[in-house]
Amino acid sequence: MQPDTPKNSNQPATSAGPVRGHGFFNPDSLPRIVPFGIYMAFIVVADLLARAGWEAADQLWLYPVKILAVCAALWVYRSSYRELAWQGMAARHWIEAIVTGIVVLVLWVNLDAPWMQVGSAAGYAPFGADGRIDWLLVACRIAGAALVVPVMEELFWRSFLMRWLERSTFLTVSPGSVRLFAFCVTAVLFGIEHTLWLAGIVAGIAYGALYIRSGNLWSPILAHAVTNGLLGGWIVLTENWAYW
Repeated sequence: MQPDTPKNSNQPATSAGPVRGHGFFNPDSLPRIVPFGIYMAFIVVADLLARAGWEAADQLWLYPVKILAVCAALWVYRSSYRELAWQGMAARHWIEAIVTGIVVLVLWVNLDAPWMQVGSAAGYAPFGADGRIDWLLVACRIAGAALVVPVMEELFWRSFLMRWLERSTFLTVSPGSVRLFAFCVTAVLFGIEHTLWLAGIVAGIAYGALYIRSGNLWSPILAHAVTNGLLGGWIVLTENWAYW
């Protein structure tokens, strides 16, 4: 795999291989769309199961299955992710990403007024049949949210969609050249993907800004992972299962 930008640069690479994409679905975009599509399809499946009478407790193991399915898709397409080739990160970008992840977490758990939400989240209460917390489920949930979801979502939202809105041959678009329209549309769409839509928009702005500033997709991935990992710890400590 070759990076789509030179190390610590916002300039697009010219020797990363042929660029094949034009329409939304093309050989370059599909590796970034399919894992995200699988993740969203499981949300639909969970809703259908709930309508069929399945209780939330009956669907607890659906999340680990979903994460495994996403991992399988990421593995199948692994050779396509030029932007995941390790480029190295300057110390300031590590600090920015970690601090941003913490700030987003704090905002996430506070931007929860009724008007800041759309619909209601069923939550994820990882209790076994004996009424005790199933720590294997907790581990699966936190690992999926902190290690898999950030990679899958940042590949789709920032690396693909934000750059595709600039130009259909998105792999030729350097993160630093993304303009306001693509940046804002991506942040808003990312926000309304979540029940806490305002918190989601704030997170989308923060992660997008990190990508544009650093030119390195690992920067928003790290911030996203920090947010989701710490959020998981906070949920377990406070038992605010609705935030899952």
